[in-house]
Amino acid sequence: MSRPPVAPTHPHTHSLHGEDRADPYAWLRNKEDPAVRAYLEAENAYADEVMAPIKEFRGRLYDEMLARIKQTDLSVPHKDGAYWYYSRTEEGKQYSIHCRKRGSLEGTEEVLLDLNQLAEGQEYMAVGVMRVSDGDSLLLYSTDHTGFRDYTLRLKDLTTGKLLPLEIPHVASACWAVDSATIFYAVEDDAKRPWRIYRHRLGSVDHTLVYEETDERFRVGIGRGRSRRCLYLGVTSHTTSEWHWIPADRPTERPALIRARQQDIEYDVDDRGDDFWLRINDTGRNFRLIRAPRSKVSDPASWVEILPHRADTMLEGADLFAAFWVAVERREGLARLRVTVDGAGAHQIEFPETVWDAWPGTNVEWETTKYRFGYTSLVTPSSVFEYDPRTRVRDLLKQQEVLGGYDAGRYATERSFARAPDGTLVPISIVHRRDAPRNGTAPGFLEGYGAYGFPFPIVFSSARLSLLDRGVVVAIAHVRGGGDLGKLWHDGGRMHQKRNTFTDFVACAEHLVAERWFDPERIGASGGSAGGLLMGAIINLRPDLWRAVVLAVPFLDVVTTMLDTDLPLTVGEFEEWGDPRKPDDYEYMRSYSPYDNVRPGAYPAMLVDTSLNDSQVMYWEPAKYVARLRTLKTDFRPLLLATNLGAGHGGASGRYDRLKEIARDYGFLLWQLGALEPI
Repeated sequence: MSRPPVAPTHPHTHSLHGEDRADPYAWLRNKEDPAVRAYLEAENAYADEVMAPIKEFRGRLYDEMLARIKQTDLSVPHKDGAYWYYSRTEEGKQYSIHCRKRGSLEGTEEVLLDLNQLAEGQEYMAVGVMRVSDGDSLLLYSTDHTGFRDYTLRLKDLTTGKLLPLEIPHVASACWAVDSATIFYAVEDDAKRPWRIYRHRLGSVDHTLVYEETDERFRVGIGRGRSRRCLYLGVTSHTTSEWHWIPADRPTERPALIRARQQDIEYDVDDRGDDFWLRINDTGRNFRLIRAPRSKVSDPASWVEILPHRADTMLEGADLFAAFWVAVERREGLARLRVTVDGAGAHQIEFPETVWDAWPGTNVEWETTKYRFGYTSLVTPSSVFEYDPRTRVRDLLKQQEVLGGYDAGRYATERSFARAPDGTLVPISIVHRRDAPRNGTAPGFLEGYGAYGFPFPIVFSSARLSLLDRGVVVAIAHVRGGGDLGKLWHDGGRMHQKRNTFTDFVACAEHLVAERWFDPERIGASGGSAGGLLMGAIINLRPDLWRAVVLAVPFLDVVTTMLDTDLPLTVGEFEEWGDPRKPDDYEYMRSYSPYDNVRPGAYPAMLVDTSLNDSQVMYWEPAKYVARLRTLKTDFRPLLLATNLGAGHGGASGRYDRLKEIARDYGFLLWQLGALEPI
């Protein structure tokens, strides 16, 4: 196959706001059409042919990445009641094995779930819910075998190892009541929106509807607090939330409302003693923390403020325990853990590096004197610490082992700031080999996301070493739309401010060139999902700036997708992107939607990854984008579409298969950046 596949065009026109929109590739939406499958397979074959010159290199790259991984490994065990729980991996097996031991780690191992066995005969395997009953003898779990995130809930008797007669499809969340006989679960509608909560007593035929949410902007979920005294029923949109609660020992009681929803006010809840604690953004976008007696929580007059709103600090969460609590915060774009011990005041856990990430670890027990947290940086492998809030002593329980003699001292991580067109300073996290030149000759790789208020994680990657050891300088652009600098940072890159996300990213690339980090002729970029939208937009904005771009499961056809309210996510995401049925929103979205703004001209080398069973960004968006771009691009650089025909939004589920996908993407970038050889 010397020429790329040509997707036939079938005229398809619809009108909106007086504009006729022709979409000649709309036929690619028909997943059941054999011609669609044939086209995707032809694109895969073409991608393989174009990348044939680096087939051997990709194999070596995979072997190199695999050689750094401890294939037979064990997670840090955590105690929950009478048992220690952990997961482990075995060399040659794709998936984890979830286990426990009673009493001590010297006890006899019980296997809860061996995902390798569950995956037999399946192309894909993922676990959603995993909940052991209070009596320790029953396991509630859910699995998806397609990648479409369509989970089926099942029940396993841990005493006999046998499955019990429970099978509930389309379950998004689930939990136990105290009695180990009552379960609650949330189910999805046809658009994959969790919308109903049911209660079921094991052994009965009844599934009682507890709650139904009819507003399509909102999703529901059910869970249980760390104290185990309360079940929490959450009703949340992208901008607004409402919570109800049920005593965990009285599961048949009707859910009691905690605080009625109020547009643009978000909150979440947990319990401590006789009080509810609410993290709420009623006085400022970055949230404050309050407490109130359970019986009076709906009355703001009863609220006692524990932490005020702070303009420079995002309160991301609060971890509550019997004798202390931890505020999970973000300030200056970096994660912080602020510990308050009853009767001893507050202090912050200090971290040693310039750029890092930290997060709450597995802390399931209410009565505890220790706190686990995770820590990593771009040069420090992921680490699990156990911290004593009273003595302030931390113990390293485990650090990700990097085989092959990894030496963190060979690498450096730094921070810089780019000035956006409107004057805003945008943080950049940088990692590089210490011997990589800073004279404008090093190949550069810039990553970004910038949506939903999610901060881009500053984490170590052993696979990334294959880039760094070939002299590539890697950077993360913490653009607006993400949550890297709090809620206002998110607001600055959503709705009618969305274009800031794209211009921020371009400004970061230009800054790295001006500061002589990047060779201006050898810049690669990558982003996935909403970050794939970012990639499509920055390619249209500055096609000359990038040498190669990887777009992973990219959201590219913004207007058409957001007009289809039958698709998963669409209605709820009107609060993130806008509602194109409104003329102003339509015009704004139309102005940046990558599919609608490709033009004749030269483009960078591009590898577009997608998955046939993606439930979040449908495969046809990247397929249509590539088909259309093929008719418009005037250069001879590669434009490749790679479709995983047996996976979903996260790509391959098996760890070895996933590593092969990473090796493919990195191999493509290194090839196009001219950086195949180690420095």
